[in-house]
Amino acid sequence: MIKSVPFTKNEIEKIIEKYPTPFHLYDEEAIKNNAENLTRTFGSMHGFKEYFAVKATPNNHILSLLKDSGFGADCSSLPELILAEKSGITGEEIMFSSNNTPADEYRRAIELGAIINLDDITHISFLEEHASLPDLLSFRYNPGPLREGNTIIGSPEESKYGFTRKQLFEGYSILKEKGVTRFGLHTMIASNELTESFFVETARMLFELCVEIKKELNIDMEFVNIGGGIGIPYRPDDKPVDLNYIADEISKQYNKLIEDNNLKPVKLFMENGRMITGPYGYLVTRALHKKEIYKNYIGVDACMANLMRPALYGAYHHITVMGRENSPHDIIYDVAGSLCENNDKFAIGRSLPGINSGDIIVIHDTGAHGHAMGFNYNGKLRSAELLLKADKSAQLIRRAETLEDYFATLDIEL
Repeated sequence: MIKSVPFTKNEIEKIIEKYPTPFHLYDEEAIKNNAENLTRTFGSMHGFKEYFAVKATPNNHILSLLKDSGFGADCSSLPELILAEKSGITGEEIMFSSNNTPADEYRRAIELGAIINLDDITHISFLEEHASLPDLLSFRYNPGPLREGNTIIGSPEESKYGFTRKQLFEGYSILKEKGVTRFGLHTMIASNELTESFFVETARMLFELCVEIKKELNIDMEFVNIGGGIGIPYRPDDKPVDLNYIADEISKQYNKLIEDNNLKPVKLFMENGRMITGPYGYLVTRALHKKEIYKNYIGVDACMANLMRPALYGAYHHITVMGRENSPHDIIYDVAGSLCENNDKFAIGRSLPGINSGDIIVIHDTGAHGHAMGFNYNGKLRSAELLLKADKSAQLIRRAETLEDYFATLDIEL
């Protein structure tokens, strides 16, 4: 697969004239089309709904765009709840899946009418004491040794999240005794997973639990949420996940386990973030310096404060040098930022075309967990976020931080 950008050098230069680098740029039409494709692909599943993982790209303009495509919001904090609300997403359009959650956040979620997805059996009594038990509650299941996770999210046995199998049955029994009448079941055991069968197996696992819970507790699940974690092809030779295959195979499991056991219809929910916006975001930066010591370095005006995935996970992000897309990639560079950290690198030992000071460099697939994971180490100011429109103009959807923003929480006057 050849990775390209949805703009020309001339078009991005015009945007840079108004909005200085570095910034994150999101392709509006591509995100919209991708969202609609997901809904269309799984549309035959009963009650299908995608709850976009707000943590991936927490911006009200993105959430409003996805709301128009029928998405809800998967939230895990008070600010994310407020972002959803301000984007017009309320009620059971919100899935509140937090952990180690303060009482005031539960109370706000209940005020909004969100679906509460509890992370631990002790949270039942905590919620009841500090807020109330709503009529609909869900539990997050951690299958432990029964399933394998993956590199980013780790092994379920080592994960802080979720109920054990035994706790799951005990928890639903407690809810039933306390008068709760509507129930959901959730899990999340992978991140950036590219193997289709992983998600089919997750759905099967939850459908089987629905059958067992019905038999043992006479409780009907209203929905199962198979989580997110569908990966994207960061590397040019990565194969995109086949959503049609996943949808077809999950449908077979649904027929076999839900319909054939005469269970009430169970809605299918997802909470993807990365696969919705990730491939359609770009970190646009500019080469500042060229350094030749033991290695060849290109220093850019972005740093890991703008995109920390390469430093945090050793993650690969493709790089395009604007205007040199078809030039030989015959020079080996490390592409580095300006932080006082040696792991502040976007690429290590990468074959790229010759780069000069002033060249525009585009880092691909930053539409999720890019700007959202930013920070202010070394006093770096967080960059702007822009929305690329169909006519190749750009809309500012989050301004860049200023010195005044940085010093606002200190008793310093500029």
